[in-house]
Amino acid sequence: MTISEENYLKVIYHLSLVSPKGVNTNAIAGMLDTKASSVTDMLKKLADKDLVAYKKYQGVTLTENGTLTAKMIVRKHRLWEVFLVDKLSFSWDEVHEIAEELEHIKSEKLINKLDSFLNYPAFDPHGDPIPNQKGEITKLQKQLLSEVDLNVAYKCVGVKDSSPEFLQYLDKQQIALGSTFKVIEKESFDDTLLVEINNNKITISNKIASNLYVQ
Repeated sequence: MTISEENYLKVIYHLSLVSPKGVNTNAIAGMLDTKASSVTDMLKKLADKDLVAYKKYQGVTLTENGTLTAKMIVRKHRLWEVFLVDKLSFSWDEVHEIAEELEHIKSEKLINKLDSFLNYPAFDPHGDPIPNQKGEITKLQKQLLSEVDLNVAYKCVGVKDSSPEFLQYLDKQQIALGSTFKVIEKESFDDTLLVEINNNKITISNKIASNLYVQ
C-alpha cells in the first residue's frame, strides 16, 4: 500500500467517526487539500482492494478490512507520539508532524515491540486512544470543559484541537493532561469561564473550553 493510500484511509477513518453513514468526497478533498476528482480516482483504487465501499453521490465507508487497516495506521502514529514525548522528551506540540512520517513504517514486528517497550499505552500524549494489536480501542467517558457543572472537580484527559498553536497556548497556561479543573463561574453573555486550575484561578474563553476534554 502506498503512503498516499494510507493517508486517504486514515482521513476517511477520522471523518467516519463523525459521519458513520458515509463520508463526503468533498470533506476528504478538504482534509487532504486536493481536488474532488482526485479523491474519486483514489476511492476507486481503494474499493478495488476491498478497503472502502464507494457509491457516487452517496459517500464512502470503510470495509471491515479498511477499518482495521486504518486503525493500524492510527496505532502506529499514536505509539510514535508516545515514544517521542516519553522517551525522547519532545513536547506534545512537536510530535504530530514527525509521527506523520513514522506512521508509514511497514514493520508490524517493530510496532508491536514499540508497544511493549512503552508498556502498552492506551492513550497518546493528546489523550486520544491507541488501538491495540487487534484494533480494539479503550473508550473514555469524557465531556468538554464548556459543558461541565459548576464547582465540581474534573481532570483534563484530552484535547479536541491538537494544533501546535493550541497546545503551546495550554503550555503557557500550565494546562496539561492530568490538570485538575473546577469551574467557579460562567459568564452568561459569552460563556467565558472563571476556572480554578491546579489551585490557580484564571479566565478561559468558550473557544478554549470547547477544546478541552475532562472527566
